[in-house]
Amino acid sequence: MRTAGSRTASILAPVILGVLVLVLWQLAVVGLHIKPYVLPSPTAIWEQFVRAFDTVWSGTRVTGTNALIGLLLGAVLGILAAIVSALLRVFDELTLPIVTAMSVVPIVALAPVLYAMFGAGAETGRQLIAALAVFIPVYVNTLRGLRQVRPVHRDLMRAYAATSWQATRTVTLPGALPFLFTGLRIASSLAVISALIAEYFGGPVDGLGKSITSAASYSNYALAYAFVLGSIVLGLVFYCVTLALEKLATRHRPSLS
Repeated sequence: MRTAGSRTASILAPVILGVLVLVLWQLAVVGLHIKPYVLPSPTAIWEQFVRAFDTVWSGTRVTGTNALIGLLLGAVLGILAAIVSALLRVFDELTLPIVTAMSVVPIVALAPVLYAMFGAGAETGRQLIAALAVFIPVYVNTLRGLRQVRPVHRDLMRAYAATSWQATRTVTLPGALPFLFTGLRIASSLAVISALIAEYFGGPVDGLGKSITSAASYSNYALAYAFVLGSIVLGLVFYCVTLALEKLATRHRPSLS
């Protein structure tokens, strides 16, 4: 009963807070006569969202596809690189400066370069930008997880004459799963944000990022916020799916304590 009550409270608390924020937002816009170019009201944003739902949905599919491809590509490369780094200290030392440099590369500077390489009309540049943003947290967290094996667990596996693969499968990988999924949860949001930002720097106008700038340039600020709402929903979907996969993967994970 306590567990069910705590889960209900954890769901209701943010919902109530969100509703309260929206009500205060609406009252502030109406009561203080805030201009739409400063901050549209929630009702105006919702009206535009419903009216332009087909356009928002179309842009969400484009941005979501780029983010998903970037997430999968960056995650696979990050996990593989972390495994190699955990096995080979030399590889870890060689890649450390590269990973550090990649973590501080600004998307604003990288997007035009990739568009010049692959063409602004292609989605490759946006997908690579999302993959780069995903690679760093997945690599760092997975590598940390792979190095969390306690010496007593290694000694126990040696005492049982376990092979290297058996030790990896029963001890190393289960212990690294929480760290891996922490990286994926962070990366899932970064993939959407990176794909969205990359769309600001040229190319087709069918993504959410370009739609936001187009609506704002025509002074339709409520519509621009409607596209922002679509971006928020997309990011939440990515995060929730990743969280659900984490719950599913770690449900039967053996305890290593």
